[in-house]
Amino acid sequence: MRTEVVILQQPVSVCVPPNHEVTLRVQAIGTGALKYQWFDKQQTEVAGGTEPELTVSLQRSGKYICRVSDLHCNYQFTEWVKVRILDEPGVSRTWRGEPHIVIHPISQTVKPGETFTLKCTALGKPAPAYQWYRNGRILPKQTTETLRIENTSADTVGSYLCAVSNILEERWSEAAEIEIAPPDQQPTPTLMAADKVALLIGNLNYNHHPGLMAPIMDVHELANLLQQLGFRVVSLLDLTLPEMQAAIDKFLQLLDRGVYAVFYYAGHGYEHSGRNYLVAIDAPRPYRTENCVCGQRVMQSMQASKAQLNVILLDTCRKWYKQKGPSSEIKPLAPLGNTVYGYATSEDAEAFEVQDGGKSTGIFTKYLNKHVLKPERVTHVLEQVSEDLGKDPLVRGRQVVEIRHTLTEPRALTDPVRTFGHTMELRRRDACWKQANVLPGRRSLDFPYCAVQVELSFSALFSNVLVVFGTVRNTSAKAQDCTLILESEPQMQDIFSGSGRSEEMDSLLVNSGETPDCTLRLCCLQRLQGSLVIKVRLHYTHTQTKERLTESKELDIGRPLIASCKLNQMRPVDRRQESRVHTVDHMSNIRYPHHQNHPRPGQPFTRKAENRLQSSAKSTSMSSNEPEENDENDSNEFTM
Repeated sequence: MRTEVVILQQPVSVCVPPNHEVTLRVQAIGTGALKYQWFDKQQTEVAGGTEPELTVSLQRSGKYICRVSDLHCNYQFTEWVKVRILDEPGVSRTWRGEPHIVIHPISQTVKPGETFTLKCTALGKPAPAYQWYRNGRILPKQTTETLRIENTSADTVGSYLCAVSNILEERWSEAAEIEIAPPDQQPTPTLMAADKVALLIGNLNYNHHPGLMAPIMDVHELANLLQQLGFRVVSLLDLTLPEMQAAIDKFLQLLDRGVYAVFYYAGHGYEHSGRNYLVAIDAPRPYRTENCVCGQRVMQSMQASKAQLNVILLDTCRKWYKQKGPSSEIKPLAPLGNTVYGYATSEDAEAFEVQDGGKSTGIFTKYLNKHVLKPERVTHVLEQVSEDLGKDPLVRGRQVVEIRHTLTEPRALTDPVRTFGHTMELRRRDACWKQANVLPGRRSLDFPYCAVQVELSFSALFSNVLVVFGTVRNTSAKAQDCTLILESEPQMQDIFSGSGRSEEMDSLLVNSGETPDCTLRLCCLQRLQGSLVIKVRLHYTHTQTKERLTESKELDIGRPLIASCKLNQMRPVDRRQESRVHTVDHMSNIRYPHHQNHPRPGQPFTRKAENRLQSSAKSTSMSSNEPEENDENDSNEFTM
């Protein structure tokens, strides 16, 4: 007796971040052995999709359907299922699929009779269900991401919440308060951004100047906080002058009308003729303006893009440096009421970093991170940073925040992003930003001789620092005592190998989930000239012969993260300037010294770069290169 093919369990839709591995499942019964074939939204057969389970890892949303057939030409199709992809960098690697709210509804003040819309969006496996509430009471039939209320009146104002649930868990959104504006009062318009982008640069390993500790944690923590506010963040460590210039050029491509832009720098710096200069890691001693990046020139370029809000945050010293030669010539633009400068310190003063609770931090950035998530005008946030820093006994009287701005509207970093209109510009910026944040997907490598499987996964703590995790997944009776060694071709420098730095980097990985068998840090990806190859060596003991054997595999992961932007090809290196630098310093190789001058716990360390010739390098012929006034003290004199 034949039995028709019957679908017992339909595959379920999901909503996940990019490159997240998803398994779709179908369960069916019928006569004899059943055949399965999965199709995508173009109704094209999925290669290898001939099993009840289909595992995919996507960067864009997709739809799938499965045909189940028997030997007698009976068949049934499942329902279409959607794998929806939403960008959400804050999802933990241990996420099981419980609802994770990405967009919360926003409070509004509206006129009587107007229409308002609330939105709540969440990730989930399976895709979550939505239910809206007003003042604690369920709203019948309001079970989609978007809630639209027409003809606003006293009966529709109140507190709105959305319950998001799937089979694993239920989560509640933040409350959105809906108020009616008085008849004689116009509602305060909600200020919005067309997009929000940020470039964060931290320089710590200087070739010819004292090294710093804090930019690692400062850049990492501020990047995470800005991502929570909806910013597209590119975070970079240890850039040479050409790399800084190329990164800034790439950042400027993301700016356009209506965009909120944040540029942050932590590292050595100085001030000359009213200009602030950011010292690249390859700046010689003594350096000149042409060896550094001018902060005011960065702001001028940001303004030229017609961005809605331009914020520059400089956690660096501003000691006056009188040198021969002209300063950067910057022609002023027409007055624009959209700029904010947040200086870690005042003119001719230093900025400090300290050991705080076992981690290094710049004092300015420590308090900036404390307040940056507050939904207040950006200048008010910086004022609170200034007040807190002024009360800190470690730097009282030695470091004072300075704020300059031309804001004409109460714009805040927490302002929502407008998701309607400007579609082409938004897609262009999205593609440009993603280019610097493409992370390789999880890969499995089979070692046939010992029947062992090794899984490689990847994490990006910064846009130019890739961490590779190697984990032995499946062992066999043939092998025991397996150990992994990960290497790369070409070999990439580990800029965190200095004293204290490796521990701080490891602390960033504590919450990454399971413990891998081997970890490989790959830094300075902006210098990658071609594809990056991960070499995996598996050492094991053969169970029968007791021999210690080795098998090797290689995996080409292309140009990950910022390497795909090819920053080293954007600007040609000025060989004449490079030669000039080497002549002064007698040093031609980039090196990363251990940091003997970093602060002990609770003691501040200056971010002022030494700018004198080393005594061994001084000579009569070079004396004309030394600045007229830059007689700075040794860094250890700043210990409190």
